[in-house]
Amino acid sequence: MQDSVLVADSAAVSDSLATDIMLSEDLDAEAEEGGFHKQLKTKFIDGNVGFMSLVALALVLGLAFCIERIIYLTLSEIKAHKLMEDIERRLQADDVEGAKTLCRNTRGPVASVCYQGLLHINQPMDVIERSIANYGGLQAANLEKGCSWIKLFIAMAPSLGFLGTVIGMVMAFDQIQQAGDIGPTIVAQGMKVALITTIFGIVVALILQLFYSYILSKIERLTSQMEESAITLLDMITVYKLKK
Repeated sequence: MQDSVLVADSAAVSDSLATDIMLSEDLDAEAEEGGFHKQLKTKFIDGNVGFMSLVALALVLGLAFCIERIIYLTLSEIKAHKLMEDIERRLQADDVEGAKTLCRNTRGPVASVCYQGLLHINQPMDVIERSIANYGGLQAANLEKGCSWIKLFIAMAPSLGFLGTVIGMVMAFDQIQQAGDIGPTIVAQGMKVALITTIFGIVVALILQLFYSYILSKIERLTSQMEESAITLLDMITVYKLKK
C-alpha cells in the first residue's frame, strides 16, 4: 500500500515538473519575442528617431504602392487563350456583336485591346492594326502606373540612411570635441548610432526591390499576352474579311 502511494506521489511530482518546464519554455519564448521587439525599438531610437522615421515612411509608402500594383495586375490576369478561342468561335459564326460583348464583359488589358480591334473590324486592316497598337501602348502605360514612385522610394531609402549616417558622424565628432578626448568608447558609440540608419535604409531598399521585381515580372507577362493576343486577333479579322 505504501509503495503504491509512493509511486502515485512520484508520478504527481513528475507531472508537476513537466508542467513547470513547459511553462518556463513558453515564458522564455515570450521573453525572446518581446526582447526582439524591444531591441528593434531600441535600435530605432538609437539611430535618431528623425531620420529613422523618414526611412520607415519610405518603407510604408513604397509597400502601399507595391500592394496596389500587385492587386491591380493580379485582377488583370485572365486566361488569354480561352478568350481568343471564344472570340474566334463567335467570328466564325458571324457574331461580331457577341464577340464585342464578350470582350466588354471581360476584365483586363487583353480583352480591352481585342475590343478595340473589333470596334474597327469594318475598316481596312492597316487602320485596325494602328488602332490596336496605339491602344496597346496605352494599356501598357496603365500597367506601369505607380512604378516610378516605387523606384523613387527604393532610391530614397538608402540615401536617407546615408544622410543620417553623415549627420550622426558629425554629432559624434561634436561629442569628441566636447569631451576633449578621442577615447574608443566615445568613438564606438558615435559610429554605432551613425551606421544604424544606413543598415535600415539598405534593408528597406532590398524589401522594396523584391516587390518591384515581382511587379515587373507580372507586367512583362501581361504585355506578352497583349502582343500575342493582338497578333492572333489580326489573323482572325483577316480570315473573317476574306469570308465576307
